[in-house]
Amino acid sequence: EMYRDGMKVIVASRPRIPVECLDPSVKSLNYLNNILAKCEALSQGLYEAIMLNTKGEVAEGTGDNIFVVKDGVIATPAPNSGFLLGITRKFVIDTVAPACGETVLEQTLRLEDLYNADEIFLTGTAAEVIGASKIGDPVIGNGKVGPMTQQFTKTFREMVANDASED
Repeated sequence: EMYRDGMKVIVASRPRIPVECLDPSVKSLNYLNNILAKCEALSQGLYEAIMLNTKGEVAEGTGDNIFVVKDGVIATPAPNSGFLLGITRKFVIDTVAPACGETVLEQTLRLEDLYNADEIFLTGTAAEVIGASKIGDPVIGNGKVGPMTQQFTKTFREMVANDASED
């Protein structure tokens, strides 16, 4: 249902651990901060929270990377925003986007960029590609999974299925 209608997420009240304290490019298995943010989402009956860095910039979800679509342009936080550089994120940027005839910009994103987005989608090993339809109460775009997210989800699944069938 969430893949069809989009998932509702919140913005976590706690920020991401600063890069100066724990470099997120090092997969240290220290996920306590993310787990506490996930618990915050779960306490509201949701499955995901968006985490900001200590500068108020968008970093990531508790276990997913985030992408924003606005006026046909796809953007994701730049690596210096302080998040784990996910392998699914890399696959979407390097493989899925070009297969869809798109490119992804890495740039600083602020919360208002999320609220003003036409579409938002999250990527992760377990989630694959999933659209977000609401951040708290505000509706994203038209409140449904947008066409770009649908295309990325479809292409991602086809690529993974084709790769698996070739093994």
